Amino acid sequence: MMPMPAAAKAADRAQYLTFSLSGGEYAIAVLSVREIIEHETVTRVPSTPGFVRGVINLRGSVVPVVDLARKFGLAENPVTKRTCIVIVEAAAERERVVMGVLADAVNQVVEFAQAEIEPPPSFGAPVRVDFLKGLGKLGGGFVLILDTDRVLSTEELSSVASAPTETAATVPAAPTGAATAVSGGRA
Repeated sequence: MMPMPAAAKAADRAQYLTFSLSGGEYAIAVLSVREIIEHETVTRVPSTPGFVRGVINLRGSVVPVVDLARKFGLAENPVTKRTCIVIVEAAAERERVVMGVLADAVNQVVEFAQAEIEPPPSFGAPVRVDFLKGLGKLGGGFVLILDTDRVLSTEELSSVASAPTETAATVPAAPTGAATAVSGGRA
């Protein structure tokens, strides 16, 4: 058997940002992450779903902040020095919507080959199966890899975007395969 070219090996691998949430470890594709910011005061917006904590002002743009612990029905942890907001892009119809995801702590960026990702289990996960891309093998355990577009679904994004005040910042859709910068702090 001939060795695989380096480009073919790289195409089989993807990078994920791992973060802690209510004692579990989760991951989202690095290409969906715009930046990571310190936790800041979130302004509550009436008539939004309970898992939408509110909005923040991110360099002049209003960005909704989603609490995945609330959305998944997990225990909420108090805000600490490690609590942060991961700014992500999710698909909403024909545009990309910028949202913040509350994380207890950001851990690391990991790379998984397709063979290292198991299909989502049909039972026992703390998250709805359709929210998962799979389970990444990490050390002796697993990290739940979230499908950002499904977790932050179009219907829910629409309900946030249609609130009385502007609550979702939008950006044009990035071309497929485009790299996205990840920042460890505030810009």
